[in-house]
Amino acid sequence: MEISVSGLKVLITASATGIGFAVAKAFLESGAAVHICDINSEQLETCTLSLPGAGITCADVSDPAEVDQLFEEVASQLNGLDVLINNAGIAGPTAPIEDVDPQDWERTMAVNINGQFYCARRAVPLLKAAGGGSIINMSSSAGLLGYPMRSPYAASKWAVIGLTKTMAMELGEFGIRVNAVCPNAVEGPRMEAVIAAEAEAKGISEADVYKGLVQGTSLRTFVTTDDVSSMILFLCSNAGSRISGQALSVDGFTETLRG
Repeated sequence: MEISVSGLKVLITASATGIGFAVAKAFLESGAAVHICDINSEQLETCTLSLPGAGITCADVSDPAEVDQLFEEVASQLNGLDVLINNAGIAGPTAPIEDVDPQDWERTMAVNINGQFYCARRAVPLLKAAGGGSIINMSSSAGLLGYPMRSPYAASKWAVIGLTKTMAMELGEFGIRVNAVCPNAVEGPRMEAVIAAEAEAKGISEADVYKGLVQGTSLRTFVTTDDVSSMILFLCSNAGSRISGQALSVDGFTETLRG
């Protein structure tokens, strides 16, 4: 079967860098119409040079009013929607549970789970009007196993999977597929910052943190943004038309997140 996403109308949140950027690029190169958003206006303007033809909106998905504005622009520029990629997320603090600042907890939840809800509630009417479509919610290996010293992040990513499965049950009759993608450590600046924070919190070297994370996977490797984007394109394509309600790992098989 030929895998095709050509002609799909796609919104990708937090797509100026990292996984979101790789996904946007892959969809554009495959013939989809793409709208991207990000909270960082400077990065958003810079990345559009590599994403010709993409629509852009600067938005904080944790703010319902900004999400409303985003969807007004999406509806206007794309004239509909077939795919929502709920990619926006933050790493949150690295600390034992008793030392986590409530504001850091709340901010992590606001972006990682509230933002997905705000986007989904606006996307679903457009997907129903299109006669079906696909929603991809970004979770994590931490949403399957837990993650010591990263309780806000792990809790938010477990919540993403609960939201995903519930939405898949609600929306299946309308031809809308909903899946969660669960990467582990993805090569790039964000993971480098996570490693640095964990090294400082544990009083060990960054090299030791990296070694522990790699040794925690069966394939003894990090994954790339292209690995993740390939899975997402497959799920949104005709080849993934019978896949819904799943939490699919792209992680080299994570055995443990305890380094």
